[in-house]
Amino acid sequence: MGTISDHMARAARYLNAHPSSISLVAVTDPKRLPDPAVALLALPRQSALIWRTYGKKPDYPTVRALASKLRARDGILLIAGMPDFARRLGVDGVHLPEYSLARHRHGTFRRDVPAVIVTAACHSERAIVAAARADVDAVLISPVLPSESHPGGKPLGIPRFARLVRVANGLGLPAYALGGISTPPHVARLRGTSVKGIAGISFILGSGN
Repeated sequence: MGTISDHMARAARYLNAHPSSISLVAVTDPKRLPDPAVALLALPRQSALIWRTYGKKPDYPTVRALASKLRARDGILLIAGMPDFARRLGVDGVHLPEYSLARHRHGTFRRDVPAVIVTAACHSERAIVAAARADVDAVLISPVLPSESHPGGKPLGIPRFARLVRVANGLGLPAYALGGISTPPHVARLRGTSVKGIAGISFILGSGN
């Protein structure tokens, strides 16, 4: 039968022409999914996990254990908003919040952490351009559909999301869909947008995103 995350992973792979690349990204949340170990248990192989610690520096043994377990399953761990910490630990990646992109223009961030995978959160075309200037590796564009994480937020909708994906791709940035993508039919709506995969919380929790 498989879990909801297994079904979502299979659906997401149809979006990506490169089967060896990451198509599913789990994102922790301080209220809905604070424990990255819980997310890890539900993730299928070849997935990524973004640990949003929200300023609380996690302990070294926990980070190293998570990173090791993900690598053993051909996955990667990204720490949100803590580039220096992630680099010292040798973590695979860093996730930048949108507000921090202005501090990393013209690739300065990449010169600081050249061997680390860098993703960024983007909610607009301006943010995508800033992410390209920061020389990140991929962007998470949100919110695509109505989301439980931001119940009052206005979703982009599929047409506007598709336009932002085209902007990202034109700047050489793979794009992932975040926000409200909680079922395989939601994933199917993304076909034709050139998105590389999906990101979220709900497919780990088995509920709406």
